[in-house]
Amino acid sequence: MNGPALHFSGSARVGDALLFAPLTLQVPGGLWTCLLGSSGVGKTTVLRLIAGLATNVAFDGVVGAADGLALTGRVALMAQDDLLMPWLTARDNVLLGARLRGDRPDPARAMAVLERVGLTGMANRKPAQLSGGQRQRVALARTLMEDRQILLLDEPFSALDARTRSQMQELTAEVSTGRTVLLVTHDPSEAARLGHKIVVMTETGLTDVPPPDGDIPRRVDDPEVLAVQTGLLNMLRKDA
Repeated sequence: MNGPALHFSGSARVGDALLFAPLTLQVPGGLWTCLLGSSGVGKTTVLRLIAGLATNVAFDGVVGAADGLALTGRVALMAQDDLLMPWLTARDNVLLGARLRGDRPDPARAMAVLERVGLTGMANRKPAQLSGGQRQRVALARTLMEDRQILLLDEPFSALDARTRSQMQELTAEVSTGRTVLLVTHDPSEAARLGHKIVVMTETGLTDVPPPDGDIPRRVDDPEVLAVQTGLLNMLRKDA
């Protein structure tokens, strides 16, 4: 599956206040773009506008795909909170999207996706019986079940401990090959590990930062990864 390149340009206001000034974001097709920035600069708003979800802003601009086709039906969103239904099993949470759309559920495919994220033996467990990392794996499986070309990730690993976060980064990179991924994050380490393209968003606009060399996910102790991580952190501190 090869996802299309995306383009986003425009400005947004909340009432009379400017949330972000006119900016242009290019997201290459089939690769990971990391949108990094401090809280409150509008990163999640950009993500929700691309996803076609409701926001509390007035947006003046355009969002689209390079192939000229509509984004509707081609986008899946994975949020920071796993948003699992506590009364459903892991398998039924993975099948939830189909049921909400009125489509026929495909339990066999749901089990295959759960196997892909390492949860074959957890299919009949409810969220309360799962660890935080396992719940995020279910959320990832549900996202993959939608089989979309474009994945929008809104800080989905930030609530996890360091070890589980690293594992989820690696798993998500593995299972999203070929898809167009836009990851919103405030973590310089995450951006340095995962970004084919890294963009820092501040109140004054967007700045492209050259990513480290190498395939993703990159090693956390790679000297170039550490150097980019440090540079990103310094940029964010200056913006604070």
